[in-house]
Amino acid sequence: MKGDTAGFRRRWFMKISGIELRRIDLPLVAPFRTSFGVEHERDVLLVRVVTPEAEGWGECVAMSSPLYSSEYVDASVDVMRRFLIPALTSRPGIDGYGVAHALAKFKGHRMAKTALETAVLDAQLRASGESFGRFLGATAERVPCGVSVGIMNSIPELLDAVDGYLSEGYVRIKLKIEPGWDIEPVRAVRERFGDGILLQADANAAYTLVDAPHLAKLDEFGLLLIEQPLANDDLVQHAALSKRINTPVCLDESIESVEHAAAAITLGSCSIINIKPGRIGGYIEARKIHDLASAHGIAVWCGGMLETGIGRAANVALAALPGFTLPGDTSGSSRYYAQDVTEPFVLDDGHLTVPTGPGLGVEPLPEVLSEITSWTEWIPA
Repeated sequence: MKGDTAGFRRRWFMKISGIELRRIDLPLVAPFRTSFGVEHERDVLLVRVVTPEAEGWGECVAMSSPLYSSEYVDASVDVMRRFLIPALTSRPGIDGYGVAHALAKFKGHRMAKTALETAVLDAQLRASGESFGRFLGATAERVPCGVSVGIMNSIPELLDAVDGYLSEGYVRIKLKIEPGWDIEPVRAVRERFGDGILLQADANAAYTLVDAPHLAKLDEFGLLLIEQPLANDDLVQHAALSKRINTPVCLDESIESVEHAAAAITLGSCSIINIKPGRIGGYIEARKIHDLASAHGIAVWCGGMLETGIGRAANVALAALPGFTLPGDTSGSSRYYAQDVTEPFVLDDGHLTVPTGPGLGVEPLPEVLSEITSWTEWIPA
């Protein structure tokens, strides 16, 4: 391993000995329904990067089917095996900063790229003894946590679920909505629990600009924001919608890079951005979007993709940056899993503690990993 100076940070270049792909099946504690489908378990692709100095882990957040985005697990395995991994292992040395550059010629596949970048960073930071949070620039020791509540079969079921999450200490409630399940569920939650709770809605691109008068009916409930109401590729119509409703518009799927964020800010498409590292290609890109948003007075928060403890550790570290002024979807492990792959993240007074150990600060539990693994492949350099 060798180091040189890049700006004010010493870079650690490592030769990758090999990369392991590991697929695990992790049941959810309850079905999670959104406007694009229902998940009963997570088909998760984990990545382990091995170097002579250390090894590191990353998590690919792609779903089993291309519903949330064009990416899906089988495609991530294929593109890693055939293109992305050879591009990394063929280099004499690599560090976290170099991953995006090494993979830039391959279009898309941001979730696969994020998993590889995270694993390389984890190995690099373990070798140098630095935590993920410190590397990113975290300033908080713990972060406030919100929870995402899926579409339910009935309003009474929804109210019971929200009541349970508030009892656990979550400081913000996000309701998934879609046409036919929007105004009345939001109204019921606001009336039952009052104006004191932070409440927001997430549409996952389920509406069009024609629905603007209908979406304006949400204004009376004092929502923190409405997330991704329109199509992910339509910044212009989001700008138009922002002028027609009072509820702040937050973009999620529309933001896949710092360039997209800059365009959205310039057009006035949003006043808030949900930063999901898996969707944008990695945590270094996430930090760039955070910096851009902070410079323009745009609030940001950290979204989630039902991550295991590996991805959750990285997200919690990211959410500890100073510009993350809104509670994120960094829920405790028990929100989704009866048994996480790492030691569980446990809510404490509505917050999660930022890991301080080297790298991600967490590691998979070998006995759990062995039990839930469905497939592995070792790809030597």
